[in-house]
Amino acid sequence: MKELTLETLIAVFEEMFGRGLFWALLAVAALITLAYLYVLVRDRHVGWRKFLIAQIFMPVGAVAAVWFVMVVTKSRLADIGGPIDVIIVLGIAAVGAVGMAILVYTVESLAFRRRLRE
Repeated sequence: MKELTLETLIAVFEEMFGRGLFWALLAVAALITLAYLYVLVRDRHVGWRKFLIAQIFMPVGAVAAVWFVMVVTKSRLADIGGPIDVIIVLGIAAVGAVGMAILVYTVESLAFRRRLRE
C-alpha cells in the first residue's frame, strides 16, 4: 500500500467493524450531524448552559468510544504496543468525546427547547 486513499480507508473500516456495522455507524453519525446543524440554525446561537452540560459528558463519550472499539476488534488495553497505538487510542477517545458532546447538545436542544417570550 503506497497511497492512503478513501477507498482504502473504507475497506479497512469495513474489515474492522463489518460492512453492516460500519455503514450503520456512518448513517447514525450523519443523522446526528444533520440534527445538530438543524438545532444551530433554528436557535441562531449556542446555548452556553447546554454547551457546558454537553462538555460534562465528554469523558463518558471518550471511554465509551475506546471500549466500543476494543470490544468490536476483540482487543485489550494490554495489546497497545507502541506510540502509534497510543495515538490511535487517544484519537478514538477524542472523536468519542466530541461525538458525545454533539449528541448531548442536540438531544438537549430538541427535547428541552425553551419557548421564547414574545
